[in-house]
Amino acid sequence: MTNSVSAPVKRLLTGLSAEQPVLIAGPTASGKSALALEIVAAQGGVIVNADASQVYDCWRVLTARPSAEEEAQAPHYLYGHVSAHQSYSAGHWLREVRPLLRDGPRPVIVGGTGLYFSALTRGLADIPAVPAEIRARGDAAGRAEMLAALDAPTRAQIDTANRARVQRAWEVLQTTGRGLAAWQADTGAPALPEARAHCLIFEADKDWLNARIERRLDLMIAGGALEEAEALLADYDPALPAHRAIGAPELIAHLRGEMTLEQAREAAVIATRQFAKRQRTWFRSKMRDWQRVRADSA
Repeated sequence: MTNSVSAPVKRLLTGLSAEQPVLIAGPTASGKSALALEIVAAQGGVIVNADASQVYDCWRVLTARPSAEEEAQAPHYLYGHVSAHQSYSAGHWLREVRPLLRDGPRPVIVGGTGLYFSALTRGLADIPAVPAEIRARGDAAGRAEMLAALDAPTRAQIDTANRARVQRAWEVLQTTGRGLAAWQADTGAPALPEARAHCLIFEADKDWLNARIERRLDLMIAGGALEEAEALLADYDPALPAHRAIGAPELIAHLRGEMTLEQAREAAVIATRQFAKRQRTWFRSKMRDWQRVRADSA
């Protein structure tokens, strides 16, 4: 595999120690998973998922989880192992990653969920569990209503366009009477400080990435994403984080006869582009010191 890599990737590989963990973050559709495979093929190790949608077992195609062929090339962990009806958070993910840092081969941790990387490299506050009744109230509340209830420091540091992040902050406030920002200010030592890892961040030209997003969605639809959505149609619940995967609401709407497939495709492309924009904003803000990798070269 490494014989066919580009010159920039070859140069990148020569700068990576085979002993240190590698973290690869970047926006959706930028090619992060392919680089992770190249690194493991060249230096050994295991690939660990850091994408909140790819943990769920109900999607493979729609969330661009590694294919069976890719999984056969290297060990993969934390992909598709969580039921859609199971509660899962950055805290759950961090607890599963810690043993992989201690035992076994060097991990190459790859994904687009900035909160996972932040929890890993900066620590995560030990926030009490949210009671089911408060979560149910959050599921029924509007994003604007929950956002208005948050304290100013928390509003300033979360992605206010991301309903899941707003609801999580609202639930913490309702459960503890204390803002999420205050909890995070008391965070303990990180499991993997940035200084002990190779931290790579994919950067991509907007037009280049938008074209890839559109092309990849077409491949997803041709490759079985619509069939995945159809399998969930009878059980679909938009309140479940797993069922809010990018593209899922649009395909479900098509299957319900609420829009044509072309309309669903266009809406999913727009949603994915908006999601990628939010990812890039997070990475620029939270990962300023990470090594930049040009996705259009890699």
